[in-house]
Amino acid sequence: MEIIDFLIAFLKDPLTVIQGLIQQYDSLIYFILFLVVFVETGFVVMPLLPGDSMLFAIGVIAATTGQLSMTIIIPLLIIAALLGDNVNYFIGNKFGVFIKKKEKILFLKKEYITETEQFFEKNGGKAVIMARFVPIIRTIAPFVAGAGSMQYYKYILYCITGAVVWVTSITFLGYFMGQVPWVKDNFEKVVLSIIVISVLPIVVKIVKTKITRKTT
Repeated sequence: MEIIDFLIAFLKDPLTVIQGLIQQYDSLIYFILFLVVFVETGFVVMPLLPGDSMLFAIGVIAATTGQLSMTIIIPLLIIAALLGDNVNYFIGNKFGVFIKKKEKILFLKKEYITETEQFFEKNGGKAVIMARFVPIIRTIAPFVAGAGSMQYYKYILYCITGAVVWVTSITFLGYFMGQVPWVKDNFEKVVLSIIVISVLPIVVKIVKTKITRKTT
């Protein structure tokens, strides 16, 4: 229950959670944040970690308190995302058939994999980049790429591009917007907006699927 409570708190208010971790662990916070990004992108059974909102919060903290260094955190998290993606890719490549047979493993549901496969079919290789900005799908996309036998040389090019664009864009967005007084005073609303915008493509897809099923 403690882990679940922590994840809920992290999803709801990553700014407060990260600041608390900084007070408790000081410079070890870099390793903790590295681990969070690595686990979210590297373990297909852990798709419910606060990637986008966490990156935004990191930017805010770097801008307003200086407790995190942008010159350290950005390359560190890009490396974490790349390592996680590659682990996930090879897990998919080796164990994809077995995992896809299961209806649910921890937080991973079979329908998540199905949705991501459809996402790949529609968008091709660029789905690796696009998936970075969609919660759940960004965790499952490398696994599906591996399970679908996407050629590694092709995958890694999209993977590197996606990692760099994802980490830098959202972290710097938090860095610059974090200096705006309204954002600092209404951070929970900002985080909620980020989450809503991030999951909107999934919601739209689900609604379209249900409408299509009813009309056929």
